[in-house]
Amino acid sequence: MRSDNVKEGINKAPHRALLYATGVSKEGMKKPFIGIASSFSELVPGHVSMRDLERYIEKGIHSGGGQSFIFGVPAVCDGIAMGHSGMKYSLPSRDLIADCVETVASAHQLDGLVLLTNCDKITPGMLMAALRLDIPCIVVTAGPMMDGHCKHKKLMFINGTFEAIGKYRIGEMTESELYESEENACPGAGSCQGLYTANTMACLTEMMGMSLPFCATAGAVTAKKRRIAFESGMRIVDMVKEDLKPSQIITRESLRNAIITDLTLGGSTNSILHLLAIAHTAGVDITLQDFEELSHKVPQIIKLDPSSDLTMTDLDNAGGIPGVMKTVFGKLKDFSDTQGVSGMKISEIAQKAWVDNDVIRTLDNPITSNPGLAVLRGNLAPDGAVIKVSGVDPSVSVFTGKAKVYTSEEAAMHAIETDEVVAGDVVVITYEGPKGGPGMKEMLAPTSLIVGKGLGKDVALITDGRFSGGTRGICVGHICPEAADGGIIGLVENGDSITIDLPARSIKLNVSDDVLAQRRAKFIMPEPKERKGVLAKYARSVKSASKGAVSS
Repeated sequence: MRSDNVKEGINKAPHRALLYATGVSKEGMKKPFIGIASSFSELVPGHVSMRDLERYIEKGIHSGGGQSFIFGVPAVCDGIAMGHSGMKYSLPSRDLIADCVETVASAHQLDGLVLLTNCDKITPGMLMAALRLDIPCIVVTAGPMMDGHCKHKKLMFINGTFEAIGKYRIGEMTESELYESEENACPGAGSCQGLYTANTMACLTEMMGMSLPFCATAGAVTAKKRRIAFESGMRIVDMVKEDLKPSQIITRESLRNAIITDLTLGGSTNSILHLLAIAHTAGVDITLQDFEELSHKVPQIIKLDPSSDLTMTDLDNAGGIPGVMKTVFGKLKDFSDTQGVSGMKISEIAQKAWVDNDVIRTLDNPITSNPGLAVLRGNLAPDGAVIKVSGVDPSVSVFTGKAKVYTSEEAAMHAIETDEVVAGDVVVITYEGPKGGPGMKEMLAPTSLIVGKGLGKDVALITDGRFSGGTRGICVGHICPEAADGGIIGLVENGDSITIDLPARSIKLNVSDDVLAQRRAKFIMPEPKERKGVLAKYARSVKSASKGAVSS
């Protein structure tokens, strides 16, 4: 066992003495050492239930014949970090989490890991660590939150808070109704109810094969989730004996399965960043071209909040990710029969699955022939940009408007709140990319305010930053190259015409090359926003969003 490096032989007496000090018994010393990388935090609603799940994972590990060790991993709640400088730290935390897990597991020579995660950057960070270590690993996502309710009205995080603010601003909701809505939108532990980034990544993790069946959709406070946690603890001990490693599970084929699932779900645009980063860490050749290619072949067959009133609870009741497997397997030639941590292949899971085709539509009866996500290119984004097609009203699949340029999210928010932004505008937010932000802030507040004020079909927003999975409307993010890398988005001026054409997969600044050349000749790059600390270090090392915004 790998852990023999810290517990076997006469010369390891000091190591064993320290391990005995932690409470390990002589019998425990003979067993596989299994780490539980827990991102428990009382600051993050998606993670507050993890103390309970830690116990069930521990029970599973010990029942399976292993010795468990819990260690902590940082977690950021994007919803709480959003709308201020704290959001700059969210994306960089993904690589920090990977560093933390890799460091602890390597320093202590653990034989295997259970990765207890849930929210936006924690899950991909844990997967990146698993691939770096390439020791047996299994992921337990802590599960989605229950739906909120208020006076017989179904509430979710986005419509009950961000969009409610927009309704309050235009007089459709009173102040007391707003406060009542916010108190009931998030009724307890779990990741936010819709297909935002946390739940999107949980679904893709299960589809890739790194979680047990139904892990992605089982509710945070259910017995079903406890059982999955226990079974994951049992299973990791067997995986150590089998030497089943992440590199055998996360392959080009399983990553393309994840992309196909993302397109069928209409998942978060952040998933593109994370899948590219995971592929980079795995050494697998997956690029934006794979998303682009598959987007022309895969229709959207599931539509959840924020694009409908269905939530993860409804998806779980409809068959969960096994139901998606059953619906897609054998019907799309690009969808492969890969194996996961359960030891079963997709074909075996699909065979046993039940599916409700009212929620998970069949491929010949899709919600739309369009994919949930699309990659756009054009002179504004020669290296690509992304949009959540499932969140765009079909009546505005082609949109041309006049640019209103802001060099920060805060400036754009002020303009939207004070009615400076009007119908026919394209809000352009620059210098919020991975390097320019730095940290590529997630900007749910301005997009939700636009929708809440009733301008979702009349105003577009484009940025070199990124969006929450809860974003809907004509919102294009990840524009590459970013402004801080000399991208054309940094040359856009107020009044410029911009066209977003979803059928053509294009985004174009309607300004001549000669005029752009003149602007570039006069252009002076702004000074970096951060000169010390984590963010300055991140800005120096981070790659383009088109490469997954990896920093190593």
